[in-house]
Amino acid sequence: MKDRGLRTFVTVLAGLAVIYFGSAGRSPEEGRGISGGVVVLALLAALLVWHLTRPGDKTVK
Repeated sequence: MKDRGLRTFVTVLAGLAVIYFGSAGRSPEEGRGISGGVVVLALLAALLVWHLTRPGDKTVK
């Protein structure tokens, strides 16, 4: 991906998806909100997507 805006969008989307699915699976007794572990997983997912979508350094001749 060469477009940095699209790369940023996909990265943020991945983090938000982890937060959404991490908080949607909680039972009502546990309360609403997200735990610190879900936030850490969201950050790790976002960093992974950022790393995997970086542009290649090789030029084609």
